[in-house]
Amino acid sequence: MALFSPSESPAVTIKEADLTGIAPNVQSSTGAIVGDFNWGPIDLPTLVSNEANMVEVFAAPDASNSVDFHAAASFLTYSASLYVTRAADASAKNSFDSDAASAAPTVKNRDDFDAQFAALDSDGHTFVAKWAGALGNSIKVEMCAYDSDGSTFTGWTHKSEFDAAPTTSTYAANKGASNDEVHVVVVDEDGEISGTRGTVLERFPFVSIASDAKNTDGSTNYMVDVINNTSQYVWAVGFDATFTTANAGTSATNGKDFKVAAPAVKSISMVNGVNSGALGSAEFNAAYDLVQDVDTYQVDFLIAPALPASDVVAEAIAENLLAIAGARKDCIAIISPAKGKVVGNTSANADIITFADSLTASSYAFLDNQHFKMFDKYNDQFIFVPAAPSTAGLMARSDRENAPWFSPAGTSSGVYFNVVGLGYNPNKTERDALYKANVNPVVNLPGQGVTLYGDKTLQRKPSAFDRINVRRLFIVLERSIGRAAQNVLFQLNDEFTRAEFVNIVEPVLRDVKGRRGLTDFRVVCDETNNTGAVVDRNEFVATVFLKPTRSINYVTLNFVATRTGVDFEEVVGRSN
Repeated sequence: MALFSPSESPAVTIKEADLTGIAPNVQSSTGAIVGDFNWGPIDLPTLVSNEANMVEVFAAPDASNSVDFHAAASFLTYSASLYVTRAADASAKNSFDSDAASAAPTVKNRDDFDAQFAALDSDGHTFVAKWAGALGNSIKVEMCAYDSDGSTFTGWTHKSEFDAAPTTSTYAANKGASNDEVHVVVVDEDGEISGTRGTVLERFPFVSIASDAKNTDGSTNYMVDVINNTSQYVWAVGFDATFTTANAGTSATNGKDFKVAAPAVKSISMVNGVNSGALGSAEFNAAYDLVQDVDTYQVDFLIAPALPASDVVAEAIAENLLAIAGARKDCIAIISPAKGKVVGNTSANADIITFADSLTASSYAFLDNQHFKMFDKYNDQFIFVPAAPSTAGLMARSDRENAPWFSPAGTSSGVYFNVVGLGYNPNKTERDALYKANVNPVVNLPGQGVTLYGDKTLQRKPSAFDRINVRRLFIVLERSIGRAAQNVLFQLNDEFTRAEFVNIVEPVLRDVKGRRGLTDFRVVCDETNNTGAVVDRNEFVATVFLKPTRSINYVTLNFVATRTGVDFEEVVGRSN
């Protein structure tokens, strides 16, 4: 199209061209782990930033799941970004109102609740604990309805939680009812959640039992919606007949409005919540599979759980992690052997090597040999926790303090926190055998602390990618440059586009080289690899050649004694 139409008079037209494209910075310190927890959503990866945040979402551990909890908490000692997924077997049940005659349901997460809402309502449930587990049995819900003389509200135990008695709200006239407001409190009846019996966990003032009730800003004030959208402890489903009478208004035809007797206080205790049984490979693998999608979850470390004692189950979980990491190609699977192979095992080294040999070779995997003795402050006990989360944490810490292409091992970068003792402490001969099998030893060195003493991946074929720093260098560069390459999509495959892409990539590589990640690089993106045939297939090709720096694994020190009268220049020259 011509810049100016022949029919136009002379004019100046201004156009802009944006040549400011860059390869974005990418974070590289997010982990993902699966475990058994007392509370929280099931099969939903949830991002937490610290141990207190994890307690808030998944509750403090008991003796049965302390290892799972502290495994996740170990990583959070080093990094503030962890996707935690709660897994559960079919025995996990939500507690529910004691008046309901139906069996305890299993509600995994919000999507699952929405899918089950109609069935829960028809089964006669009033309230259901937010998440599965015995912890929900400590929950009680109390509701106080409108009372014309105010005596019910005045005598209510939780009156002080509210500014005034419930009254009426504004809702559609065709509902024909008034006196529709209620106050709702969620109480820790047994003190299992807060530590104190009778603690009010949540309060919902002046909510309505009419489904079309609105606040002054137009938002819903319907009790069911308000509670289901904001409560951390319960789902609201419907009322039973005990809290419903015909003399307090007209029920809506949609079955979701309720009539309240006045005066009325309803108290509902939750019962029949059950914790999950022992998790197997099916539950673990299904939960880890949730983070397979690269676009949905940016994950840098797939952290293995506390592996079951069964070799078959442990290998199945580890192999699934290797498969996910290998398919994603942007993260590392960090694995420790099962506790039984490490703690109290007289043949620990041999058994760990056997486990390592059973795993598929992969440069996207990192295997250590250790379990850490740690103190469980929640249950006042010592426990053994797999080292894998802490090992992933060392890598995250190295990212923050140095860069992903620095090795996380050694006394400079590889010293662990909060370790009381080791499952076993391998000697030099044992460390040599482990390293030959691509297992990275974790040792307690006198005067240096508990230290990661290896940086090999599970890549058994000798190559640059048999070291974790090289693999992570490529992951970070591929992620950053790959995002920059998205800007090339649907552009014209000509010299201008290719030159623009090179100008975006080369500054990134120069920066990495200046920060000791590369010794040299070259980017080829021209007619030599974008031939006519490539262009005709609507393809764009860029080749990035990299020379990664290598970590030092072996040090040789030569000490030479000389006579007093020897000239060092002569000795150095002779030795060279």
